[in-house]
Amino acid sequence: MARVFEVHPDNPQARYLAEAVKILRQGGVMVYPTDSCYAIGCMIGNKDGMASIRRIRGVDEQHHFTLICRDLSEIARYARVDNRQYRFLKAATPGGYTFILEATREVPRRLQHPKRSSIGLRVPDNKVIAALLEELDEPILSMTLQLPGHEYPLNDPDDIIDCLDNQVDVILTCGFCGIEPTTVIDLTGPAPELVRQGTGDVARLGLQ
Repeated sequence: MARVFEVHPDNPQARYLAEAVKILRQGGVMVYPTDSCYAIGCMIGNKDGMASIRRIRGVDEQHHFTLICRDLSEIARYARVDNRQYRFLKAATPGGYTFILEATREVPRRLQHPKRSSIGLRVPDNKVIAALLEELDEPILSMTLQLPGHEYPLNDPDDIIDCLDNQVDVILTCGFCGIEPTTVIDLTGPAPELVRQGTGDVARLGLQ
């Protein structure tokens, strides 16, 4: 049975976050809110957690995880970022965007795109996950919480608990969340390329 913590969206309780981080460090799988949808994640080195998340999501190894980072400096540890890319990232973070970048050696091979050696990363604009990442002191390996057969991600805390109480280790809730995933932008080429339109506004980044 999962530990369930109802956290305040603007002032998340430190004791709840500390307990959630403890569970993550012990190999747990966590459901948590972001600025787009609820997500499901674990720590980078947690191979069993990755397998559990893929099973819950109903996806195979071709479906890639995203690294949820707390700031640009953390992105730069896990992805190669030149000056052009940095300026673009600075204009778009934090926010509802996922960026595809070339991975550094800090990223295990199993997390990278097999042909391109790339990785998806993002910095959410959400106080709960920001405080959680500060406590954890490293990124969370994550996917959107969209279950097999569901048209949209789960966004009702009661539904999340009903569906996943016996499948994950900790659930952080703070009311209803969105149902639209992030905007995905590929920064590995000579110019930014819009891969998927989502919550992030592309117009303010000069993309259509």
